[in-house]
Amino acid sequence: MRRSLTTLAMVSVTGLAAIGLALPAGAAPAPVAPNCDTGYFCIFSGPDYTGERCVWASASRPDTVGCGFIRAGRNVLSVANSTGHRKQYYKGVSYQERVGSTAAGEGGNLAGTYQIRSFRPQ
Repeated sequence: MRRSLTTLAMVSVTGLAAIGLALPAGAAPAPVAPNCDTGYFCIFSGPDYTGERCVWASASRPDTVGCGFIRAGRNVLSVANSTGHRKQYYKGVSYQERVGSTAAGEGGNLAGTYQIRSFRPQ
């Protein structure tokens, strides 16, 4: 009897875990970085989501001049895309000089040789 209850409990927990893995259609993925909430695109002045951080909830931004470390002339060393769509980013304002993109729910370190001056969904 004890063995049957243990097996039933394991099946129940496993079933709940499997249900939690699926995202509803159009739902934003979980945050990529602990300091980049769901629904936001975040850039960082340091590697591994460290240093100064700038965050945007808007889908696109033609100029990131409002970001303090960008305004100070420092480059972006890491990025987190906690939105539901891929972000393309550019070295120039108004979507000029595309340098890369990050898929929805992903992020990581960049080369660190440029600023992200504008971004939009792909």
